Amino acid sequence: KVKIPFGNKYLDAIFSVPEKKPTYGVILTHGAGGDMNFPQLVSLAAYLASHGVLCLRFTCKGLNVAYRTKAFRTVVEYLKLSDDYKLSGVFLAGRSMGSRAAASVVRQLSQDEDGDGFIQGLVCLSYPLHRPKLQSKLRDEDLLLIRCPVLFVSGSADEMCEKQLLEGVVRKMKAPKKIHWIDKANHGMAVKGRTTDDIMEEINAQVFSWLRENVQLEHK
Repeated sequence: KVKIPFGNKYLDAIFSVPEKKPTYGVILTHGAGGDMNFPQLVSLAAYLASHGVLCLRFTCKGLNVAYRTKAFRTVVEYLKLSDDYKLSGVFLAGRSMGSRAAASVVRQLSQDEDGDGFIQGLVCLSYPLHRPKLQSKLRDEDLLLIRCPVLFVSGSADEMCEKQLLEGVVRKMKAPKKIHWIDKANHGMAVKGRTTDDIMEEINAQVFSWLRENVQLEHK
């Protein structure tokens, strides 16, 4: 457990550390409700660490995307400057609102002149493309400006991310991208007739295999 300075406060965070020295890391955060101990995030962090990828997940309460984005940037800087872990690069990942914040950070950092390649890609779990029943207002502005690889893992019955709309946005994106649909899952990734563990296993395996496609990770 670590506390990351953020303005005059601290962000609570937890490192999941692989046995061998990791080359790459994933920074992970939660949606509008809950915190870093949301079961999907805990499961993904443990899976990644057991497959050789460092995972740093953090809590940032606050329903303002700009504030959450600022917090996420602070965590990226913290990990980048960490003496304990010298990483070649990181992937930013978030669930729901956390993935919006992650996308916003990736866009900001890619627009800064000092693009040093530290950010390797973006993982969006249940990206909230629109509010429920408000399909006319898409939250796609950051996605269309991103250049690094992006993975979307979404439920095909997500009430905040209509399948055809996300596929339309993805077609317009300039970045290398992939969507993995969890069949019949809602925004919370629940599917009638499937256990939570079963669904998390599918998500974790998808995220890891995508990371492996994008950087040289030993397969464990």
